[in-house]
Amino acid sequence: MKKYASQYDMMTKQSVPGLIVKLGIPTTISMFITSLYNMADSYFVGQINTSASGATGVVLGLMAILQAIGFMFGHGTGSVISRKLGQKEVEDARRFSSTGFYLALASGGVLMILGILLLEPLMYLLGSTPTILPYAKTYALCILCAAPAMISSCVMNIILRYEGRAMFAMIGLTSGGILNIFLDALFMQKLGMGILGAGLATAISQHVSWFVLLTMFILRKTQTSLAARYITLKWRTIWEIISTGLPSLARQGLASISTMLLNNAAGVYGDAAIAAMSIVNRISMFVFSCALGIGQGFQPVAGFNYGAKKYSRVKEGFIFTLSLGTALLGLASLAVYFNAGSFIQIFRNDPDVINIGIPALHAQCIALFFVPFQVCNNMMFQSIGYKFNATFLSTLRNGVYFIPILLIFSYVFGLAGIQTAQAVADIMTCFTCIPFCINFFAKLPKDGT
Repeated sequence: MKKYASQYDMMTKQSVPGLIVKLGIPTTISMFITSLYNMADSYFVGQINTSASGATGVVLGLMAILQAIGFMFGHGTGSVISRKLGQKEVEDARRFSSTGFYLALASGGVLMILGILLLEPLMYLLGSTPTILPYAKTYALCILCAAPAMISSCVMNIILRYEGRAMFAMIGLTSGGILNIFLDALFMQKLGMGILGAGLATAISQHVSWFVLLTMFILRKTQTSLAARYITLKWRTIWEIISTGLPSLARQGLASISTMLLNNAAGVYGDAAIAAMSIVNRISMFVFSCALGIGQGFQPVAGFNYGAKKYSRVKEGFIFTLSLGTALLGLASLAVYFNAGSFIQIFRNDPDVINIGIPALHAQCIALFFVPFQVCNNMMFQSIGYKFNATFLSTLRNGVYFIPILLIFSYVFGLAGIQTAQAVADIMTCFTCIPFCINFFAKLPKDGT
């Protein structure tokens, strides 16, 4: 109990900026490594041909589906847990952690079976062309075999972060990520396994990450537990997890749909366009991980202190996270903007891919300045249990704004519309968050009330 009391004191009394940095640095490193091994897949696959490079963009939509389910259970469980721990209700927190984990594991098994049975139509649905299809099917089959591990790993990772144990989460993610990069080089360059090597590398690394994360719970490094005896099938508990996680499901689910629509729109202009947009999205995600990592460091601080009724710390954390995230993301965006062609060339040295990718990357770099504000709002509302605000705001970037903008812009402006659609959606999302933010802080109670 002394260890748990120390954890509570850290989350509710330590300097907010120092605490967010402490929790955010391991998370940012984890995000960088995750983005890096995704980029490693793109790099090694890009050495095969343009169609193979396009396959990574198609399968990105599948991975977004799996992440949507994982993040739904993960953030739904983690948000409740952080508030329960802030209220010192440890036994309740354990019931949520165990139930969320096994729901995710079961969901992964179901998606694996359905995905394998419907593999070819699924690839076409996600935007594959006939020339991309053989590569996409091979890559996707490996990803589907890792679906249970991938989805339940999301839950374990997020629970650890929401408990304030971001270092343990980092160890789990980075171990798998570094292994993935090593296996990419071994399977594809040394053994000549082609895109199958990339898929196997990802599948193996996901299982290794899963085992490392599970070890943290087995060794009782956490307040929560994954022991089967804590599972509850009460609908109220399950619905609390799902409803709290809906913003993540909406965000990631719409990311999958938007990737599918983007691939289909770009496919009109050939495999080079699909490959270019896939590469641009991966580079942008790598830069975006600056803000996302710091924002994820803010989440447990927001949830824990909101549960403990220390509301001033929530506001202080929001302002600090927004300021730091904007500064870091701004610097990274400028560096990528002025070297856009060189970054794209790393992944596919094809003149058509580079020429299509540069304007798209320029547009996204400009829009990234508007991203930290929407990230901070979304993460804060989800962490403190404001389900409507979080769910609505999470649908904007990849859904409510992006999908109609993509369809209209691609029709009116052609390829240029496809290249700029995401940037316009990001800017509009940022401005939509403003009234929600102002209203929340205007009504925020005083500490302890």
